[in-house]
Amino acid sequence: MTLPSTADTVVWRLHLRSDPKRVYELLSTDQGRRSFWSESAVEKDGVIEFQAKNGNRWQSKIVAREEPRLFVLDYGGLVTFELNEDGAGGTDLTLTHTDFDPNDRDDVLAGWINILLPLKGRADFDIDLRNSDPKRDWAHGYVDH
Repeated sequence: MTLPSTADTVVWRLHLRSDPKRVYELLSTDQGRRSFWSESAVEKDGVIEFQAKNGNRWQSKIVAREEPRLFVLDYGGLVTFELNEDGAGGTDLTLTHTDFDPNDRDDVLAGWINILLPLKGRADFDIDLRNSDPKRDWAHGYVDH
């Protein structure tokens, strides 16, 4: 896939065997996000407070949600998850992240892979691809946060 040429836009596509309703549920619920994205991701009044296993916390405002097709966050820029049926019971997901610092492009590219692949593991195989060893996290060079 050719990524957009702008320095502050990242687009990733992911095919999932799971239907859009299942994928949307993982993205849009506290339990779903906790199962693949972060240790905790609790929504209150349209704002999600994420917590990583290292204790880091950050907030993300929900900008839009249209079950089961669209979930949009203010997450260090505007992040749009578009979910489309693939015609065979699965989902074609398109993630678009815009309006971030162009100097962070490499981290944004890698960061979304680190979220999208665990999403696929949870949605399609009901497994958690993340490791649980604090000595083997992203800060130590491990890709499986």
